Order: sequence, then structure tokens, then C-alpha cells
Amino acid sequence: MKRIFVILLWPILLAANSILIPMDDAQNDHLRAYGVAYHAVAIGLKSEWLLNYRGGSFLIAYDDRVIKMCNEKGVTYEIVTPSEVASIYATIKDNNMNAVELEKAPKVAVYIPPYAEPWDDAVTLALEYADIPYDRIYDDDILEGKLSEYDWLHIHHEDFTGQFGKFYGTHRNDTWYKTQVKMDRATAKKWGFKKVWELKHAVAYKIRDYVKNGGFLFAMCSAPITLDIALAAGNVDIVPAAIDGDGIDQNAQKKLDFSQTMAFQNFKIITDPNVYEHSDIDVTREAAMRGPYTYFTLFNFSAKYDPVPTILTQDHTSVIKEFLGQDTGFRKSKLKSYVVVMGEVKGTDEAKYIYGPYGKGFFSYLGGHDPEDYAHRIGDPPTDLKLHRHSPGYRLILNNVLFPAAKKKKLKT
Repeated sequence: MKRIFVILLWPILLAANSILIPMDDAQNDHLRAYGVAYHAVAIGLKSEWLLNYRGGSFLIAYDDRVIKMCNEKGVTYEIVTPSEVASIYATIKDNNMNAVELEKAPKVAVYIPPYAEPWDDAVTLALEYADIPYDRIYDDDILEGKLSEYDWLHIHHEDFTGQFGKFYGTHRNDTWYKTQVKMDRATAKKWGFKKVWELKHAVAYKIRDYVKNGGFLFAMCSAPITLDIALAAGNVDIVPAAIDGDGIDQNAQKKLDFSQTMAFQNFKIITDPNVYEHSDIDVTREAAMRGPYTYFTLFNFSAKYDPVPTILTQDHTSVIKEFLGQDTGFRKSKLKSYVVVMGEVKGTDEAKYIYGPYGKGFFSYLGGHDPEDYAHRIGDPPTDLKLHRHSPGYRLILNNVLFPAAKKKKLKT
């Protein structure tokens, strides 16, 4: 699944009228526009992502099926003539823009447990609202090797350290928590692991191998940090006795191997079971002190020479409201040197949105739980995206979903 990006412009739509789906403020439903683009690619229509052109618009070969989808979903579109398309290409050529061909609708998987969780997942909400198909997979599927069937994987509110989300101190008597513990222990036993943390670490290594072999991983909330903690810990026990009956390795911190991680390094783990935090990578406490009127800013990249971060940051605004999660953002001081910061809270150590190449694949991490719910609590109702169809934060999620569709050529950066 090696991925390389075409940097050249592709004048594939000059022979007839085309459909332009604008992604600037003229768009009636930004989120569902991604679904239209996805399905246009899925049915084999020539399609392009016009990076930095009117908010990252889509140019699609004229087809009545696309018109029907747009009308049904409330997505704004324009019919453009060959001469108008030529003018668009000229504008792209002379500015920090690019036209990237979308060649294959990615097969999408979301890591979701078989039991009911007391919170929602912003990515599944986005996929369902945009009408983009996805499969639910979990530990059994990953250990059975099914990740190779997918182009794109999402992980969200998962704890790969085997500490059940560090909810022991506040929710250990809740039914949902007991169900999670019971089912994870049963899965661990099924696969020959004595402890849940051994199961979760093994799954973390499978996910890392998936990326290394060419897959694309997108993660939010607690998943990015706990994934790297599990990778660094390996076969070292970092789970306190209160959670799994025996104590942690007293030299656990010293035994962490940061050469095994994908994004973070030189971090310290937090092993107190009553502290709702896994490590010093996260910035949630500082973010909460700054309050709900904080914003993070997207960086502007070269569309022609840095197409990956350009794709991942397409939006109709570069300034987005902060939102919290179990892990809200990542300390820049803990990032590996090759990790690219795509969004930050200016004047702070918080990197909100990052990506990096790993082996033949890529990973992209967005801090926080739900872009339209500043402090989503356990048991809160899911966000109604009909009320947030212009959400710039949810657009970042959908950029990631569509990213594997882009045709590739070897990157210069």
C-alpha cells in the first residue's frame, strides 16, 4: 500500500462540463460534501481535490448521479464549462494551490469495542453524517491480521496501556466499566495473554506494523498517546496493582524504549490509578485553564511541494475553537523530530494537530474528543452534525478520511 503523491496538475476535465463543489463559505454543507466526493470516486468518476482553491474544492466529471447526490444532501455545486475549468487550472498554477487526482475510494475501518461505551466517537459521527461507509473492527480482528484489508484506520477513546481508560478512580463501580473489564479480560485469555495490558500492547504493535507497511492511521483523544506508551513499554508492566492485581515494574520508566514509538519521545508515564492522565505528553490541564474561548491555528503549507499536510489542513478557516478530551493536545517538546505540527495554540507548548510519515505509511493525530463539544462528558448525548455542517474541526477529520484517495508520487519532503 505504498503511497506517493502527484505534484503535477492533471487537466483531466477539459473536454466537457464539470461539477465544482466549492468548499469556501459558499458551501451549504461542508461535511456532506466529502461524502459526495467519496462516492464520486467510488463509482469511477474522474475527480480532483483542488488544494487551497476556494477552501479545498472538488472538481468532478459531470454526471447526473453526482447532481442527484448534491441535491439530496443539500451540498452546493456549480456547473463549470471547459473554459472555466481552464481558468481554474491557470489560477492554481500561479498560486499556492494544487490539483490532486482522487483515484480510489479508501476502505475505512474504525476501532470500536463490541460493548456499548458511555461516549460517542466524533469520527463515526462524521462518517455517518457524510454517508461514508466503514467497518467496525476490534482486538480479535486486528490480531487475526484483518488490518491489511483497509486503507485507513481510526482509533479514538482507547487505552492501549491496558488501564481501562484510567477510569478506575471514578467509575470502577459503573456497569459499563465492569463490562469493559470483563470483556477485555476474556479476550486476553482467549489469545493466551495473562493480562489485558499484554493484549493491548500486542494490538498496538499490530497497528504500528499496519502503518509501517503502508496504512494510514488517524487518531484522536486518548488513543495517540496511549498507543505510543504501549509501544515504548513493550513487555514491561506499567499497570498498578489496583487495576490488575500485581504491581508495576519498579524500573518501568527507565525501561521505556522510545525507539519503538511513532510520534512521541522522552515522556514520563503517570502510574497513579486515581489520576486521570497517562503521561506528561498531554496538555489538558493547561488547556482547561485557558478556557473555552481559546483557538488553535492551522499552518499554511506549500500545496505543490508539501501536499500531505496541505491536504490534511484544507478548511474554510485557519482558526478553530479549542476542544478538550482525555488528551487535548501534545507537548511540542515531546514530539519526534520528523513529526510535522499542522495546528497549534499560539504562544503555548500545545501542538493540537500533527502528522508524520512512518515506514511506508502515515499517521495523523488530532487532540481532543469532539470538535463541536468543548468538554464532552461521559453520558452526554452525541453531537448533532446537522447543527454543525460547517464545522472546521470536523472538516479536519474528513480530510483524513479522504486522504488515501489521493493519487501519489514520491514526495520530495
